[in-house]
Amino acid sequence: MENKTTLFAFFALLLIHGFCISKGDDDILAPMEMEEKEALYLTIQGFIGKWWNGSDLYPDPCGWTPIQGMSCDFLDGFWHVSVLSIGQVYDNSLNCSPNAEFDSHLFQLKHLRRLSFSNCFLSSHRTASVRIPSMSDWSKLANGLEYLEFRLNPGLTRTIHNAFGCLINLESLVLVENGLTGELPFELGNLVQLKRLVLAGNRFFGQIPASLGGLTELLIFDASRNFLSGPLPITLGGLISLIKLDLSNNQVGGKFPGEIGNLKNLTLADLSCNNFSGGLPESIQEMPSLQELLLSKNPNLGADLMVISWKNLQNLEVLDLSYTGTTGNVPESVSELKQLRFLGLNNNHLSGSIPQSFQSLPSISSLYLDGNDFSGKLEFPEWFYEKMGSRFRVSDNPNLCCTLQNMSSRHVPVGIRTCDQH
Repeated sequence: MENKTTLFAFFALLLIHGFCISKGDDDILAPMEMEEKEALYLTIQGFIGKWWNGSDLYPDPCGWTPIQGMSCDFLDGFWHVSVLSIGQVYDNSLNCSPNAEFDSHLFQLKHLRRLSFSNCFLSSHRTASVRIPSMSDWSKLANGLEYLEFRLNPGLTRTIHNAFGCLINLESLVLVENGLTGELPFELGNLVQLKRLVLAGNRFFGQIPASLGGLTELLIFDASRNFLSGPLPITLGGLISLIKLDLSNNQVGGKFPGEIGNLKNLTLADLSCNNFSGGLPESIQEMPSLQELLLSKNPNLGADLMVISWKNLQNLEVLDLSYTGTTGNVPESVSELKQLRFLGLNNNHLSGSIPQSFQSLPSISSLYLDGNDFSGKLEFPEWFYEKMGSRFRVSDNPNLCCTLQNMSSRHVPVGIRTCDQH
């Protein structure tokens, strides 16, 4: 009896297993609509060359041997291309040809959600530069496209005009290290679903469009390493969800708008290597989430540390104001930043004494105060110098000296004299 029960269970499992395999096979072998398949093949040929015909794919591009960098969704009995990555993304990706170009059939892939081009348009010396398709083309993908990326395409050298302004469902637009140029179009403000806007490492110039202030869902805005100029638009204060702001290595200038204090969720503000002036806005102290504030190499900033209530920024870990023309004294309230790891105040015009309370900063590991006009005596305990080592710099402060106080001379900071004991 026991053997019969075991045998019955065995056959039951076989039936269930067979049903599952059969059902899975139906999905795998389900067809792709011929029109979409032809559009996909012509699209790929436009990028990698006419030699490619997909003959190694079985039974179709979404079957058992899919194209690397492509994914499909199963909908209404058919497979549809939902993710397409063109260029050298994976080791076995289909690499673009030297004459890669956009084929109009790309915009017949109406179910695309994610589209990316990496290391595809490599030469900027082609007889005809590559043009990003127009808004009328991109509008055909507007209902579904959520992610669009162009990365490491130095041969992509034209402007983007208003090409992407119709992609109203886009959540991520990444244009990194291409050769793109021109002004940022006002129409980028239409992309109200954007959570990430990365434009780094191109040749964009002109002012940041005021329309971007309406992107209330935006979490990351990175336009670093371009040639942007002009003042920050006051509408920037409308980016109430923003977590990361990186405008470093541009030519943005003028005074900071007070509205920057509205960015309550901002954790990183990298505005280094620009032309800001007019000091720090007091509204910075109204940004409680701020962890990194990087303003180095804004030579005309002329900040005054005394106008900020630093104790309000209890999450601040990195503060870099080096090479900013900062003047005045260092307030004791800086020592209340218990999370502070890095403080860069070097190469400025700071004066007065260096707060003894710096030794009470529990997280500090780098303290750069060199190249200023500090005066008086350094009287930190020996353990502080041991802890900081070469990451404590106070050289080029002619009126500053260090007391030994039974301390080994080997712990005297580099570039500073010992005080006259007489």
